[in-house]
Parts: sequence; structure tokens; C-alpha cells
Amino acid sequence: MSFGHINDKDSVECLAQIKNQKDNIMARAGAKRSTRKLKIGRSLGVNLWGQAKSPFNKRKYKPGQHGPTSRGGNSSDYAKQMRAKQTLKGYYGNIGEKKFRSYYLEAANMKGDTPDNLIGLLERRLDAVVYRSKLAPTVFSARQLVSHGHIYVNGKRVKIASYQVKPGDVITISEKAKQMPLVVLALESGERTYPDYINVDSANFTATYTRVPAFVDVPYPVQMFPELVVEFYSR
Repeated sequence: MSFGHINDKDSVECLAQIKNQKDNIMARAGAKRSTRKLKIGRSLGVNLWGQAKSPFNKRKYKPGQHGPTSRGGNSSDYAKQMRAKQTLKGYYGNIGEKKFRSYYLEAANMKGDTPDNLIGLLERRLDAVVYRSKLAPTVFSARQLVSHGHIYVNGKRVKIASYQVKPGDVITISEKAKQMPLVVLALESGERTYPDYINVDSANFTATYTRVPAFVDVPYPVQMFPELVVEFYSR
């Protein structure tokens, strides 16, 4: 019995086609996951990322059977602190509780104002910097770009979304990512502006992190209360 000979060139082309198919499947799956996660804002009752297509813009009430008739809920100090924590966690991509608490502990042990320190640590996350630089349309897609190996810091690939970027660090993206519609459209979008602590060269898909921002420097589309988050964890 004779089997057709497959040369090295055919093997490489076949592997490349399989990889492209996997990337396309992951991109579609990621888009669906991001859409679901964007509903976090609706559950909190705010347009969390200030997006024109936010689900909250169409249905300004919480999801669920009793959403349209639900009231504001508990207004105790604890409830306000919890809401502030959930809002800040949600904004940065729904960070896990253990990781988020570790940011508070680190901020509390740093010199200076603890709420400012907390915001500075969150704004140094690599996925947050990619999002702020408009290299991705959402913090979730920014995290996906990082985890898929498309993001470089000072020329070295970094696949950890929570990686802490330092002032002077230069962020670049892979050649493949430069061709991705979500990256190109994010850079062209007028929905967000660049913060003054990140210098972006959109023509070269490059961003330079110039300094760690204070709370007042961060362009949140909704009001954040980091001092309430600190109060929550320091109880």
C-alpha cells in the first residue's frame, strides 16, 4: 500500500493553516466572552466603560426578572463600600477577589495615599496599559492579546496580564496583531482618548508608559471611589 509523500513545505503550510484556524476560533470565542462580560456594567447599573453600545444604554436596569422594578438596594456604609469595590474590580476586567485584595495590601504598605497607590497598581497592569493605549477595544480583548503572546514590553514577549509596567517601558505588538481588525478599529475609534501618562505612536502601534498616575489623572467614564474600597478592606 502506498501513502502519498508529504514534504516539509506541505507540512509547514498545513500547520500554518491549522494555527490560523485556531486563532480565528479563539478570536470569535473571545468576542463572545467579552460581550457577556460587558454586561457587568448593567448589573452594577452603570455604563462602566462609557461605550456607545453598552447594554446599559438600552436597558438601564439590572438584568433578571425583577430588574425593571428593582430599587436601589441597601444604602448602608458596607453596601456602598461593596459596590465601590465591585465597580473598580469590574472596570479592570473583573479581577479575582484574591488578586484584587493583594493590590490593596500592597497599596497599604506603600508610602503615600493608599487609594492613590491602589489606582497606580491597577493602572500599571499590562492589560490596562494595552487598553489605555487603544491597542484593544476592551480590557477583556487587551487581556486576550496579552495571553495569546501578541504583546511585548521592551522587546520581550509578556503573556501575563497582571504584569506591572514601569515608567519608561515601551509596549509593542506582534506583526500579526497589527493586521487584526479589532486592533486597527480600536486605534481609529474616537470613543476614548489617550491619558497623558502614556505616549502612543499609533502609526507604529507603540506605546510608552511615562509615569504612574494618581487617581485624579485616570479618565474613568464613571465615578470611582477608591477610598471606599480601602475602607472595605481595612474594616
